[in-house]
Amino acid sequence: MSTIIYAHRGASKHAPENTMPAFELAYKHGADGIETDVQLTKDNIPVLIHDEQLNRTTNGTGFVKDFTYNELKQLDAGSWKSPHFTDTKIPRLDDLLAWNQGKQLKLNVELKNNIISYQGLEDIVCQKLNEYKMAKQTVISSFNHASITKVNDKNVNIDYALLTGRRNRTLIPYSKKIKAKGIHIGYRLLSNRLVTLANENKLYVAVYTVNSPITINKAIRLGCQALFTDVPKLAIDIKKRRFAERN
Repeated sequence: MSTIIYAHRGASKHAPENTMPAFELAYKHGADGIETDVQLTKDNIPVLIHDEQLNRTTNGTGFVKDFTYNELKQLDAGSWKSPHFTDTKIPRLDDLLAWNQGKQLKLNVELKNNIISYQGLEDIVCQKLNEYKMAKQTVISSFNHASITKVNDKNVNIDYALLTGRRNRTLIPYSKKIKAKGIHIGYRLLSNRLVTLANENKLYVAVYTVNSPITINKAIRLGCQALFTDVPKLAIDIKKRRFAERN
């Protein structure tokens, strides 16, 4: 099994996270997939941004939920990273899905609803994935476990994974109970025992966020099905080198 390399919020080490330039760079660097975060605007447009508030990654202030998309698209979401990215916009989920039509990268869409409960977020995201015919190549994840079970309840044939950074003895049985396909875990939880136990229970393991050669190598060596990294080029190079050494 070859470990899937997801660009975490795009190639976010070198471009502003969760923006089209970050996704473009991840594609250029050879990432297998894109990981991104989705929230809803005041007028229920799914947009790609990690923080509930605008302050860190844009020149705006306040909560994403309190602005319409037309208001949000006036903001600069790039110059905080570098003047080179001045006037980069907050993208919609539609923008990513349309861009991916000709590329067909794998997608991990994280529902950012563990702090703010966005009414209808699951429905809207699933509808968009089906509309763009990208359900089969997408995994939905969330720290809000009640939210991802709603995806199963809707019977939309989209895989979903339990997302956690906490140690929990019941992680494997709980994941099976809610019919998750896999577990997405923080790096400090990663162990050979956990991966083996998960696989024995027909669950895959993905690990976040690994950015050094040591952590990337460990994730691949232990047989993680996927890893999330801000530096996809480094991860791809390491994966290629390991493959060459084995052959």
